[in-house]
Order: sequence, then structure tokens, then C-alpha cells
Amino acid sequence: MHAKLIVPILLVALVLWRIYIRLRRTFGRQPVQPRRITTRVAVLALVGAVLLPASGHTVWTLGGVLAGAACGVLLALLGLRHTQFEVSAEGRFYTPHTYIGLAVTAVFLGRLIYDLLLFSRDMQAMSIGTKHFTAAEQYNPLTLALSGAFIAYYLAYYVGILRKSRQPAPVTAVIQTPE
Repeated sequence: MHAKLIVPILLVALVLWRIYIRLRRTFGRQPVQPRRITTRVAVLALVGAVLLPASGHTVWTLGGVLAGAACGVLLALLGLRHTQFEVSAEGRFYTPHTYIGLAVTAVFLGRLIYDLLLFSRDMQAMSIGTKHFTAAEQYNPLTLALSGAFIAYYLAYYVGILRKSRQPAPVTAVIQTPE
């Protein structure tokens, strides 16, 4: 194996592992782990902070990111409305709405794969000298809109999970039967 192939193979393995973890968190009951969720929020906020200035090259790209982010926040609010929260002796848990998170992730991954295929084709064309890569091609408004929606969805969703998990647990009435 060539030394040049090790880094791309490791990078692809890391991305596939993260996709697996992301999809696993979309199904079933999840424990509320405030430290992990806060870390996710911080990382997503950092990525969003990097994406926003990078998208400001044209009105279309900036508008794409902002429109995508607005849609992502609305989907997160809808997802939070359908998320079930529970408190048990084991701790606090939430069960996310499966289809909303899955749809957001699938659309984002589909566009990412599409863009990677286009990039691969363009790189092959550049290697034989038939295409010149322009900076404008890096900033596709649809890709940026879907990225903004993905980031805003999970950012708003995790902030909502943290807020709802900090609310006091509902007190259940204990009915006593007469002896």
C-alpha cells in the first residue's frame, strides 16, 4: 500500500464512523448527557461560525446558508415537539423523532456524496488539462443551504434537549388505597 493512500483511507474511515454514530443517535431512547451535548453544541457552533463568513462571497450563497439555517431551526422545533422525554431511576432520557433527524441527515449526506462525485470528476478533468477549477464552483448555494440546515437543525435540537432536560421532572400523583 502506498503511503499516499493511508491518509485518505483513514479520513474515509473516520467519516463513515461518524456517520454511523450520527445515525445510531437518531433511533431509540438516548441518555441525556449534558457534557457530551454541550460539546456537540460547541463544535456545531464553531463549524457554523466558520461556514457563515465563508459563504458571504455572493448574495446567493449567503442567502442559501441563512435560508437553510432557518429551515433547520424550524425542523428542530418540530423535532423537539415530537421528542419524548422521561425521567427514571436510571436518569433522564429522550427519544428523538426518528424520521425528522433521519431525513435531515440523509439529505445532507446525499448532497455531500453528490458534491464529492462532482469534485472527483472535476479533479480528473483538471489532471488531463481539460478543465480549469474556479473559486466560484466551491460555493454552491444549494450545498451551503443544506449544510446550514444540517448545522442549525442539530444545534437548535441539542440546545432544546439541554433546556428541556433541565426542567424539573413532572411530579406524578401517588394514589393511596384505603386500608
